[in-house]
Order: sequence, then C-alpha cells, then structure tokens
Amino acid sequence: MAAVQERNHSYRLVFRYEGKQHVLILGRVGEAEAKAKSAQVDYLLMRLKQGLIALPAGVDIVTFLRYDGNPPAPSLERGPATPKPPEPTLGVLRDRYLETHGNGTLEVHTLKGIRRHFGHLARALGEGFPIRGLKLVDLQSYVDMRAKAKGRRGPLLPATIKKEIITLRGAWNWGVRMGIVEGRCSVDGLRYAKGDEKPPFQSRAEIERQLPGLPKAKADELWEVLYLTFDEVGRLLDYVKATAGHPWIYPMIATAAHTGARRGELLRMRVSDVDLGAGVVSIRERKRVQGSRTTRRVPLSSALTAILTEWLKVHPGGPYLFAQAVVVAGSKKRSAKTGYQSKDRPTTEKARRAVIRVRERPEIVPLTEDEARHHMKHTLVGSEWEVVRGYHVLRHSFVSACASKGVDLRMLQEWCGHMSPEMQRRYMHLYPSVQAEAIKSVFG
Repeated sequence: MAAVQERNHSYRLVFRYEGKQHVLILGRVGEAEAKAKSAQVDYLLMRLKQGLIALPAGVDIVTFLRYDGNPPAPSLERGPATPKPPEPTLGVLRDRYLETHGNGTLEVHTLKGIRRHFGHLARALGEGFPIRGLKLVDLQSYVDMRAKAKGRRGPLLPATIKKEIITLRGAWNWGVRMGIVEGRCSVDGLRYAKGDEKPPFQSRAEIERQLPGLPKAKADELWEVLYLTFDEVGRLLDYVKATAGHPWIYPMIATAAHTGARRGELLRMRVSDVDLGAGVVSIRERKRVQGSRTTRRVPLSSALTAILTEWLKVHPGGPYLFAQAVVVAGSKKRSAKTGYQSKDRPTTEKARRAVIRVRERPEIVPLTEDEARHHMKHTLVGSEWEVVRGYHVLRHSFVSACASKGVDLRMLQEWCGHMSPEMQRRYMHLYPSVQAEAIKSVFG
C-alpha cells in the first residue's frame, strides 16, 4: 500500500515493489489529489502483481506509475531510448559505503555504529529516498523526529542524533568522490535540542554519595563515568587473577589498566609487540591518522612486565598476544566437536547425535570483541567490581592515575593516542583528595 507523506506542504508516495522501497514525488499538490494518486498507485501495483499488465522494457516502476501506467514511448526517429541509470538512493549510498569500509579499515564497533545509524535513517527517510535530492528540511525533519524517540535511559540525547548526522555526512563526502552525489551535504543550519554536558569522570566514592534516591537511569549514567583509584585498580586485578575462568583474562585486563589501551587495541596486540627487554609495548592504532595504521609505544610497568612474562610462558600459540586455547570446554565456537547448533536441528536425540562430528582442523583464532566483553562481565558479576562496565573504565583509570601524579599532558597524549578536545577536558581531572590538598595549599 502506497503511504502518503507530507513534508513542508510537498507530498510524496512511498511504496514497495518486488521487495524494494520506492518513492514517487508528487510535489505541492492538494491532500485529496495525493490520496487519489495513492489509490491509483495501489491499483496499478495490484494489476502488475496479478500479471494483468506488464512493466514496459526500459521503464522503471516510478516512471510507470507517474504516468498512470502509460509512459511515453521513445521516439522512433531517434531509435530506442537508452535507459538511464537508476537514481542513487539512500540504500545504495549506504551499501556501497559499507562495502568499501568493511574491509578492515574501521573498527568493528565503528562499523556496527554506522550500520545502526543508517538503520535509523532508512526507517525515517526510506531505503529508496533519492539521495541527490536530500535537503536541509529533510534532515531537520529527521532530527525533530529522532528527538521524540527514546534512548536507553530516557529521551534520546542530542549528541546521539548528531552522531547519526555525522555518519551520513561522512558517507556523503565519500559519495562525492565516488560520483554518487554532488556538492556539500546539507547539514549547516540544523537545530538540535539542548542537551546536558556529560558529567566529569568520578571516583567510586563520589558516585556512591550521589546514589541515594537517584533513579536507576541516572545511576547508570554515573557508573558510566567511573574511574578507579590506583589502589582500587590493584584490588580489582587481584580479584580477577583469583577468579578468572580463562588464563588470558587476567593479563588482558592488567594490560588495559597499565597502558590505557582500548578493547580493540588489546585484541590487535601481537606477541611481537611486547618488548620485555626494552620495557615497552607497541599498540596498533586506527584512530590517530585517518586511512593509516599507526602505532604508539607505552612503557611497561614492573608489575605488567611480570604479568606478561608469566602469561607468555603459558601462551597457547599464534601471533596474537591475547588468545584462547584451541579447544574450550562448553564453548559453542571452540568446542572439540561441532554440529550441535545446526540450523535444521533434528527433533530427536538420536538424529541430533548423528550430525555431531569432531572438528577437522581446530586452530587458534583471534578473540572477538564480544568474547572479551562477555568474559570480563562474567568474571566481575556478583562482586564489588560489577560496577566496572567495560575496558573503557580501565582507560579512564589509567589517565586519572597519571594525571594525579602530574604526568605531562604531552606524554599522556602519546601514551593514550587519539583524544578529542572534549575528552581531554573531561580526562584532565585529579583525585578529589589531590584537589583538596591543592586548594588547602593556597587558602589553608
């Protein structure tokens, strides 16, 4: 059924044909005329489906419906008309952009974010939206609509909507170079609702003082800005060492705590990146220079040197620093046998056992981001450290510990890699006790 949409007194019809969404622009017509055209489109689509009429060769469905099922025939004097290439759509821009950038040039979670952003854009504008006709009014309507949506903890944040627009702008700029679109993306002049500034990173004691009477959503926001003190990091690592279910978990979490490396950077580390003799570890980056793989070197603390030395003695093999053994009991992906999770799962136990087989060539494969996140969460669940929501908390803690000891900002930036100016400002705080001592030194 063709849906009638009105934007700034201009009407269009959105419909599906052969599994794809299409848009028929009507322009500035009356509402009654738009509804009448919608009914006619529904009728013609029904006749096409029934096989009572056919789409002429060289004529696209939008043109066929625009001319009420009677598109003009090409001039015989000029010969048959050469069909024009299809008008690029939002879906085409998205698919080609992801195809190009899905070859390892972007982080896995970055690609997930791009797909999620385009999912929201496609649901609002339509897969078949003619992308070359994108106007500021279309984007403002999208921003206004998204502002009414719900996020994980209440109304969707303006910062989240801005990220979706930035994703579209990035794809547009790439599309200009590829000849898919032309000119600048119409984002200048967009108006967003005012949002609250992200709170500064805070210690556990600071957060716990604010929790009484606080709604769960607000409490969750506070735990997202947690950093651990130096002593807390030590106690956390002692707990992980004693309870971790796999040998790689403790050295990986310790490396995050003592280098400030991101989760993706930890997973990319190779055994050869650790130079115990020189006392440094090389971290493979993807954010510092666009389009280039760069590295940064972080000195190894004596504690981390000892941890990695012990880990390398029992390392399961393979090039990656943090790796899982070939066979893991209870694992769906790394079990000794396979066949349990067949798509067409048999209904009887005897038939299910018949499809189980020993894996032909088990091998050490890299850890995934989901595995790293799952095992960290599983290790900390039920303990006092359950409030540590991910590896990023350890990065915050690393920066905070260095800042509280007066480490030079330039050195800290070299160790931590790319940081936006906003993130630098949020990072450049000291422990509350250090700040208190500083103010007392001035005013007593």
